[in-house]
Amino acid sequence: MTTIKIAKTENKDIVMQLNKINRHGIIAGATGTGKTITLKVFAEQLSKEGVPVFLADIKGDLSTLSKSGVLEGKIAERVKDLGLTDYSNRSFPVRLWDVFAENGHPVRATISEMGSLLLSRLLELNETQTGVLNIVFRVADDKGLLLIDMKDLKALLQEIADNASEYSLKYGNITKQSIGAIQRSLLILEDQGGDKFFGEPALDLNDFISVDENGQGYVNILMAQKLFNSPKLYSTFLLWMLSELFEILPEVGDLEKPKIVFVFDEAHLLFDEAPKVFVDKVEQVVRLIRSKGVGIYFVTQNPVDIPENILGQLGNRVQHALRAYTPKEVKAVKLASSTFRPNPNLDTASVLTELKVGEALISCLNEDGQPEIVERAFVRPPESSVGSVSEVNYENLINNSIFNEKYKNAIDRESAYEILSNKIAKSEEQFEEERVEKRSSKQSVGRSKKTQLEKTTDILVKTLTSTVGREIIRGLFGILKKK
Repeated sequence: MTTIKIAKTENKDIVMQLNKINRHGIIAGATGTGKTITLKVFAEQLSKEGVPVFLADIKGDLSTLSKSGVLEGKIAERVKDLGLTDYSNRSFPVRLWDVFAENGHPVRATISEMGSLLLSRLLELNETQTGVLNIVFRVADDKGLLLIDMKDLKALLQEIADNASEYSLKYGNITKQSIGAIQRSLLILEDQGGDKFFGEPALDLNDFISVDENGQGYVNILMAQKLFNSPKLYSTFLLWMLSELFEILPEVGDLEKPKIVFVFDEAHLLFDEAPKVFVDKVEQVVRLIRSKGVGIYFVTQNPVDIPENILGQLGNRVQHALRAYTPKEVKAVKLASSTFRPNPNLDTASVLTELKVGEALISCLNEDGQPEIVERAFVRPPESSVGSVSEVNYENLINNSIFNEKYKNAIDRESAYEILSNKIAKSEEQFEEERVEKRSSKQSVGRSKKTQLEKTTDILVKTLTSTVGREIIRGLFGILKKK
């Protein structure tokens, strides 16, 4: 049975069973204790076995997976101390992704794909406003209106606000106050750059699941340094990917190796201030997605950051050092130590505060799917480079990727915004035609011919009416309607 090596004690390798990687896991520890190196080593070992990986890079140091490391300094010392005879420096196939399209391929999703639940959390809506947003999505479905980008959603919100009484009769109470609150939240999101996430071509998550010509799994890196400054967008994006992957992948049961492994850094953000219905949804996806060949690994400072029902599903555990300076931290250490299968030779709670950088308490699932007793071990050094890569390296990774042409240019096809804009334009045109027709009818009764002054006045009125109409459309939708 195939395993991957992630750490070593004085006399044995600590391994993960490749066919148990889809039982999920956690990498935890205080800041500066070695979590980033651990997830790099984890990604490297999976890639070597042909398993694609997704990582969120918050600090900007994971793209070095694309560069071969050098056997020198602390890396050389660790290799020697651990007596590693199977260590060799190498690079790994990397693809970069970026919601803001600055240091990676653009990552887009449509409003419809995001769904009302995730979008409500992203916009921080209350229960009443969430109910109204649900109605908005229902109206879009019933009318066959595509909600692709933010201007589509804004257009439909305005349409419903302008006809609130009519829509309320069919779908339930809709207040203009709730519509206004949603619109204001959209403006805030837009100011944070979130509008760049919504659009087409939408990300096809199947593009993550691929190997290179040598059979190594691609490491997909989300360049999240800027995205992390908008925590709600960051966490909602990750959960959207998870739920979308759950929807598109077929049931496959237990495989010899997972189809793909997702590693979510700063995992506590996924659950901060999240309503119970939302956490329950995440729990359901985590529980069921393993049967689709997907492994999920949470990276956080303390296991208590993860809801208990989700934590109980994480079979593979790597725990770096925790600090215990306050009563609250002491309690957290005890809770963290209690999540491991006890080792009679280790006082887990005491060891947790003594671990050196790069050292961890580790418990993985064995061949029968049972947790091994916890072991104290040093994580292997990464085989790729440590540090950062240059702008030139970023550009090469993006430009040489087969997905550069597929995703770099946004597409704006006909959707809700265009359809609703046309509806307003036709209403204005019909109004103008009827107005002119009435005037002509009255004039034909009184006299047969207009004076030159009257003709000039009609032209002026028509011009002013047309100008006002265009300005109304600008006010409603933020931009002029397309010609």
